[in-house]
Amino acid sequence: MKINFLSRIRNVRKRRERNLFKSTQARLTLLYSGLLILFLIAVVTIIYLLFYTVSLNIQKHELGGLVRRETKLVESYLKENGKEALREREIHDLIVADYDRFFYYITDPQGNLLVGEEMVPLLHDELLSLIKNWTPQHNEIRQEILQVKDKRNQEILHYTSSDLTKAQEVRLMITGQPIYYGDQLIAMIYMGKNVSFVYDSFKQIPIFLIGIIILFAGVAVYISHLMSKKAMIPITRAFSRQKEFTADASHELRTPLSVLLSSINAIEMIGTLNEKDYAQKLLCTMKEEVKRMTKLVSALLTLARSDSDLIERADEIFDFCPAVENTVYSIETLAKRKQINLYLQAPNKLLIRGDKERLTQLLYILLDNAVKYTPNGGEVYLTLSIESSSPQMFQMIVQDTGIGIAPESYNLIFERFYREDKARSKQIVGHGLGLSIAKLIVDVHQGTIVVSSELNKGSTFKVQIPFSVKPHPKAEGKIH
Repeated sequence: MKINFLSRIRNVRKRRERNLFKSTQARLTLLYSGLLILFLIAVVTIIYLLFYTVSLNIQKHELGGLVRRETKLVESYLKENGKEALREREIHDLIVADYDRFFYYITDPQGNLLVGEEMVPLLHDELLSLIKNWTPQHNEIRQEILQVKDKRNQEILHYTSSDLTKAQEVRLMITGQPIYYGDQLIAMIYMGKNVSFVYDSFKQIPIFLIGIIILFAGVAVYISHLMSKKAMIPITRAFSRQKEFTADASHELRTPLSVLLSSINAIEMIGTLNEKDYAQKLLCTMKEEVKRMTKLVSALLTLARSDSDLIERADEIFDFCPAVENTVYSIETLAKRKQINLYLQAPNKLLIRGDKERLTQLLYILLDNAVKYTPNGGEVYLTLSIESSSPQMFQMIVQDTGIGIAPESYNLIFERFYREDKARSKQIVGHGLGLSIAKLIVDVHQGTIVVSSELNKGSTFKVQIPFSVKPHPKAEGKIH
């Protein structure tokens, strides 16, 4: 009874194909969104640092301009009233401590305080310690942090400062300017400005910016999804065209190859050439190459049909033993050429259910692969059985003493055109399609195929296909 391949694995195949494109689209989305988000973070960070730097520079500029204006005002006052007026009370009327002038002090050249005022009188000593033994250079501005521990001071600061100031520490910008009477240096004026509100403001801004980043990250993901979806359209079309081309080309190549093989056979049947003739040798070479090309085209056609959901398979109960004997017999020539011992363990009669032709092809691929990759004088073991599990499984195990497979290649060997070690296996004829077709046949029968291996010691391929027919008693032996 013939059943369409789609009835068993169409959904699985389409799901895998969808998953392949979805995973590719997901990676593109992740890449696009990641780049957009990184760009957004970079822009936000640059803007934040730019505003932070500009804000501090504005405060420095204001403080510098303020101390220069006050210095000129004091110098004008002294010019009119004499330098002794520097110690008079009236000088306080010229400079008043407020939020822009958190404190001001005028000292003589030896550093002794002449006059001064601060917004918080209880901080007098701490403020004086900040300017002690400091002679500012031209336009030099220092930044200092003043810890406020006294609760009364905190209350005063909270009342007089910006609402953003927490009154536990005060960040000050301090600068100084020399005062001249004529050409004589007679004093230094120091002035400090409270810039705590700038730092407090910029502590709040990152929370706002993070919210913006999160919001635009969602937008970036959505835009990236649309971009990746659009990018996948030509990929999907190219993939479909590739499948169609492979199927059509493989189908078209079968006819000329069949004609070539038939022509070569016809020439051989004429019998005008003996085995030692050069022309006969060329003919044999041509025949082998045509056969090899025919196998390759057949493999490509099988895979192309599987991609296009055109494969059909039989679903019947049959004795697998005759097919096993024929397959093993056909492998014997290659095995004997390499002096490889081939062992078989199987029941005398093995009733299984599935596609006889494709299961035979599966067996041939695994045996051919084992013999190819086993050095001269090695061994290949074939075990066929039906395991009494639930559900019952038809089990095929092919074990060799070959070159082995690296663990990281276990899944890759079932991909098309993959060869595990091209340098080591370049002397071995093959195109890397056999195990791909083997995996396809196993999938058709809803089974599993797994590999275990050790480099330079051998590999084991284990196939399990669901089935429920009991086998006859087992027989085992060696094929000579």
